[in-house]
Amino acid sequence: MNSIANKILPVGVQNFESLIRDGYMYVDKTEQIWRLTHFGRHYFLARPRRFGKSLLLSTIEAYFEGKKELFKGLYIYGEEKEWTRHPIFHIDLSPENYLSTDILKSRLDWYLSQWEAIYGKEDVERSLSARFENCIMRAVKQTGNRAVVLVDEYDKPILSAIENVALQNEMRTILKAFYGVLKSQDGNVRFSLLTGVTKFSKVSIFSDLNNLNDISRDRRYFDICGITQTEIDDVLHPYIQAFAQTNNCDVDEVSENFRRMYDGYRFTSTKQQNIYNPFSVFSALDKGEYGNYWFETGTPNYIVELLKRNNYILSDLTNKPIDSTALDSKG
Repeated sequence: MNSIANKILPVGVQNFESLIRDGYMYVDKTEQIWRLTHFGRHYFLARPRRFGKSLLLSTIEAYFEGKKELFKGLYIYGEEKEWTRHPIFHIDLSPENYLSTDILKSRLDWYLSQWEAIYGKEDVERSLSARFENCIMRAVKQTGNRAVVLVDEYDKPILSAIENVALQNEMRTILKAFYGVLKSQDGNVRFSLLTGVTKFSKVSIFSDLNNLNDISRDRRYFDICGITQTEIDDVLHPYIQAFAQTNNCDVDEVSENFRRMYDGYRFTSTKQQNIYNPFSVFSALDKGEYGNYWFETGTPNYIVELLKRNNYILSDLTNKPIDSTALDSKG
């Protein structure tokens, strides 16, 4: 059996540095990251929950921190020559349940206070967006290198208020100004990536931030998160073999069951490989048994609430074709 099978399966591991240092298996996505960071600057990516967005951001963070040793053996290790250290502004909005704007403001203030402790602050109290703007300017001035901005689950505050239109609008107003710093500070930002499960594209949040390149359905980055069939066959084959032995069945049967249960995501209209849900795949291989792993932990609450509120008949949603424009939220 291939020695890679001795690596620990990364069930729920979202920090790239700890993943590498602690001996977890990593499906190499650094070729896509190399393209992303060298052929553009400002990006947006929508993917379902538990699909590897946080690990992607953490990997990009380590790359822009110049931590070359972490990438030994990966695609980007042989491509990058400089390994320049950039100031990083990494925001994760996932931990909170945003029942009020005070919670959102407190979360953003928490990040700003950490950055201000590093790069300094003004004595005069300013708005959250102005403080963010000043942090970026001071960081660039002090380090001599442009900043990198990474936002995980940018849309969590709005989705938390899905039942409260007035609160949603207040959240949008705050986030629009905060994220708008990416445009006003374009010259000081080397790279930015916002991720979430939805795209609020038609109003408020992105109406001014029109310099974002949406790669959610870009064929060049269809596999930047998730696992392809090729990766299943090449990287995960030893684990599939071990799963088959544990369950006293053959590899072909296991492969077919994995395709039936965990495959089927497609993020482009072109004829490219389907994508496996990584959390489901790693969980099944780790436990040695099939299960509805994503449904148990990754189902967004806002979808459940919308289905309840609108009395959707789930069978009516099965195999229902929609236009691609319907995937861009109007709200």
